[in-house]
Amino acid sequence: MIGSISVTAAVLGLLHLTGLVVAMRALMYGRTAEGTVAWMISLVLVPYAALPLYAVFGHGKFRGYVRARRSHVGRLNSLMRTVRPARDSERALDAATAPSDLLALERLVELPFTRGNRAALLVNGEQAFPSIFAGIAEARRYVLVQYYSIHADGVGLALKEALRERARAGVAVHVLYDEIGCEDTPRDFFAELRSQGIAVSAFNESKNWITRHSRINYRNHRKIVVVDGHTAWVGGLNVGDEYLGRDPVLGPWRDTHVQVTGPCVRGCQLSFVEDWYWATGQALDLDWRAYQVDPDGLPVLVLPTGPADLLETCGLAFGQMIAAARHRIWIATPYFVPDRHIQAALQLAAVRGIDVRVLIPGRPDHRTTWLASLSYLPDMTEAGVKVYVYEPGVLHQKVCLFDDQLATVGTANFDNRSFCLNFEITLAFYDGRFTDEVAEMLRRDFRASREIGADFLTSRSLAFRVAVQGARLLAPVL
Repeated sequence: MIGSISVTAAVLGLLHLTGLVVAMRALMYGRTAEGTVAWMISLVLVPYAALPLYAVFGHGKFRGYVRARRSHVGRLNSLMRTVRPARDSERALDAATAPSDLLALERLVELPFTRGNRAALLVNGEQAFPSIFAGIAEARRYVLVQYYSIHADGVGLALKEALRERARAGVAVHVLYDEIGCEDTPRDFFAELRSQGIAVSAFNESKNWITRHSRINYRNHRKIVVVDGHTAWVGGLNVGDEYLGRDPVLGPWRDTHVQVTGPCVRGCQLSFVEDWYWATGQALDLDWRAYQVDPDGLPVLVLPTGPADLLETCGLAFGQMIAAARHRIWIATPYFVPDRHIQAALQLAAVRGIDVRVLIPGRPDHRTTWLASLSYLPDMTEAGVKVYVYEPGVLHQKVCLFDDQLATVGTANFDNRSFCLNFEITLAFYDGRFTDEVAEMLRRDFRASREIGADFLTSRSLAFRVAVQGARLLAPVL
């Protein structure tokens, strides 16, 4: 009896000592004061509960990814030195005369706005998937495919067959997916691709068990397809039948993708190559020429962002675009859980008299995040921000419009997960014609939506309001 008590006391003592040591780590590497205090108290007082949670949620950076990206030796670094700086003929902005807010975006991601690009806005899966599959069918050298989620359903099987057909034709095919996003996808699905000579990897596949599971809170949320180095597709759609509105529960699905051709494709390709290098240790041998398809084409900036960045690039980029806006900020996002920085920027913009609109789903695909979004209604509407709920079905697009010249389409949501935890990619278009297209698309969405205010909450039951506020407590990891 005494012996068992001694063993228990020793184990508890070791746990508390470990908790204290890890608490010191949290103190040194915590991102925010609030989060750091919460972790330190939990690790010291209840280490047996806090230590496993910290192992999953407490890491601030992908340090191995950072080392791979920033190393001064190796093929990847040589490639980055070649691709990231653009020749004067490719740059769309003159550093001496360009708006400082656009130059700040370039500096954040170390990539330039490039000239000579074309872009096609793809509304919903009915436009996006045929465009992607047609592009894959035209591939002659290689296809790069990266998705957060690939389902083994009708659309997933169609993608698999399209890739197998190209592989049989001698085209090099590489597929990268996120383990969490594909946790319900049978492993046989990817095994069959490998059996056809297709290179397939999960984002953390080559890492050891501890590394993989300690990074479970960080997701690779990018959706990229690149064909032969000259055409790319980026946007909100993953691979699955629900993105064509075939889910009987979720119903119609509203999403936006974009197809681009031109020098900006190199930025999309570089993002894939960095992720592939992290996942496999292989630096791909690809075509890095800058294809200028239209001398008068629109300027495009590729914004790959994620937890390996030295700064919180995604949040800073959107914060910069919000701060620079002068008369219009329209945001369409399925998950609106802004941090204090973004929340304050939107409130100040509305107070300045800017037309600030936020479009969120009326029918959510992730209820907890949707509930958390509603908790921001009073703070937003009291400052003059107009909030709309999309009523025909699920809204999943990630599209923003700033004034008359700048629009973004990509994978990043307006939440802490996209700003701090996920690997994302966004394309910024600095062109009045393309911005007009985006504006007209969003006007159609607003016409199909309903503006709501704080009474949307106050008229609900106490249980609903408690659920909303409870969901907001989870904002840092949503």
